[in-house]
Amino acid sequence: MQPTPRAFSHIGLSVPDLDAAVKFYTGVLGLYTIMKPTNVTEDESAVGVMCTDVFGPGWGSLRIAHLATADRVGIELFEFPDNYAPDNNLDHNRQGTFHFASRIRTWRD
Repeated sequence: MQPTPRAFSHIGLSVPDLDAAVKFYTGVLGLYTIMKPTNVTEDESAVGVMCTDVFGPGWGSLRIAHLATADRVGIELFEFPDNYAPDNNLDHNRQGTFHFASRIRTWRD
């Protein structure tokens, strides 16, 4: 018996400038803002503990925003202090996220 396909929940992206990324994804792609840019610190709050579970101890702080597409796929944007671009930003031989795509409706749809 084949498993039933699951719905896609969200993708998390690390960005260099959270405010610019939110402006792009909402202004150009029309995504909905679920949670505007928010500062989170490593502490004993519910979100602090959750982030420690995800990132491990010592992550310190971050800024985060939650967006969503029309079909309810979430886009979670993270801005970490001291973030940097890798030397080879498109290492096609490396495992991991290669790309993601969004369907933009046009007058032809």
